[in-house]
Amino acid sequence: MITVSNLSLRYGKRTLFEDVNLKFTQGNCYGVIGANGAGKSTFLKILSKEIDPSTGSVAFTPGERMAVLTQNHYAFDEFPVIETVLIGHKELFSIMKEKDALYAKEDFTEKDGERAGELENLFAEMDGWNAENNAATMLSNLGIKEESHYKLLKELDGNQKVRVLLAQALFGKPDILLLDEPTNDLDIQTIAWLEDFLASYEGIILVVSHDRHFLDTVCTHVVDIDFSRMTIYSGNYSFWYESSQLASRQKSDQNKKLEDRVKELQEFIRRFSANASKSKQATSRKKALDKINIEDIKPSNRKYPAIIFNHQGREAGDQILQIENLKKELNGEVLFSGINLMVNKGDKIAILSENSLATTAFYDILTGRDTDYSGSFKFGVTINIADIPNDNSGYFNGKDMNLIDWLRDYSEGDKDEQFVRSFLGRMLFSGEEVLKQSSVLSGGEKMRCMFSRMMLQQANMLLFDEPTNHLDLESITALNNGMKDFKGVILFTSRDHELTETVANRIIELTPGGIIDKLMTYDEYINSDVVKQQREELYALA
Repeated sequence: MITVSNLSLRYGKRTLFEDVNLKFTQGNCYGVIGANGAGKSTFLKILSKEIDPSTGSVAFTPGERMAVLTQNHYAFDEFPVIETVLIGHKELFSIMKEKDALYAKEDFTEKDGERAGELENLFAEMDGWNAENNAATMLSNLGIKEESHYKLLKELDGNQKVRVLLAQALFGKPDILLLDEPTNDLDIQTIAWLEDFLASYEGIILVVSHDRHFLDTVCTHVVDIDFSRMTIYSGNYSFWYESSQLASRQKSDQNKKLEDRVKELQEFIRRFSANASKSKQATSRKKALDKINIEDIKPSNRKYPAIIFNHQGREAGDQILQIENLKKELNGEVLFSGINLMVNKGDKIAILSENSLATTAFYDILTGRDTDYSGSFKFGVTINIADIPNDNSGYFNGKDMNLIDWLRDYSEGDKDEQFVRSFLGRMLFSGEEVLKQSSVLSGGEKMRCMFSRMMLQQANMLLFDEPTNHLDLESITALNNGMKDFKGVILFTSRDHELTETVANRIIELTPGGIIDKLMTYDEYINSDVVKQQREELYALA
């Protein structure tokens, strides 16, 4: 158990947390949510004793072992990969090292023998004889091939390092797991393995993630950080979001009777509880939902941007986009080839590839940023496209102007300040914030500016290359809803499982050997044996 008592954290005049009292218990996974800057990662650092609170304390059940997913990707560069994982169980690793040092002594004494015997008993109790094999299995499950297990960590690329450090945190099944953005840089298969692993985990898990599908799959509770307070709610992220939105709507209706509110929320909980039966954590989640108190459900104080792509320009005709035999190579490597497809009216297509360079190259070709390719494509004469590129730095670098002037540059018609301000206001830029210089924006602020630009263009076809990068959960949710409601055509690539599943009605995968094109949902696609076989055949051709 973790007990947080009267916890506060202040930086100068700014209070991040105030008078926090919480308990975290075995067998539960807590998703820590809050707006950017609310203190999610900072709270995990307090629990891991990396930083000290201003007041209050954190107590742990004696003897429980904690593991943390480190964000320092260089801390273990000089260690072999397999050893980096073993270090995750500090006590076991310490015993291993002490044993090795004793047995390496030339003058091995009787006292050394007694100590070695003690260490061997402890080593056996901790399943030490299977430790290296268990570490290797975990690495393989996380996509690190066996030939890399004995390389130095610095020899691996950034994505592989993240996986090794995740294996380090998970190794030995610690009693308490603190995970900050554990799905970053993981592919679909690895995330699915991690979801399964955590869903059956018997310890305490606290996780910060912007992946709503991941939070929904693994979490039994949500820890909401809002206005310097922390509140624990039973249920996963979707339940928290839907119930808080419902409570907000009811709060805004001053004539709503209390009994009507109770009845509506009870019905919502009943329906949500029924859906939980399909979850990997059905039993624990059902128990959590059974404990929900109607009065515990409060409206969220967080603000959601209004991402609305209701174009008012020309209606798209029947001819949208035709691509013929498109091929792209980069430094002698074929990213994709044999791309033949017709985009139809009403299509919302998720563009996939095992190589992110392939999807980015695909959008760069369609938008004219890349002219080095073979094959052809043609948009219909009625089509007006707007896009969000993977790298938006070109829209901001060297443009030292306030946000009003920055956005005004992209308005082909009305350049009135109030008109431009209205699009910035939808993305939560209000008051003096619109006078910020575009050159000093954070990653999340730049993305919100790009959405303002896209809405201003009023296009009938939208292209998105990883649009959830740098976004908080509120912005991701707003984007998801905006894409679902858009009446035009969308081509998009996103690592956000929930967004892809709820928006796409067609899935296209680019491979070096050709194209996979299916009219199905994302979940149907990734679980299709036919698709898996087709993918193997296309990669074999390449």
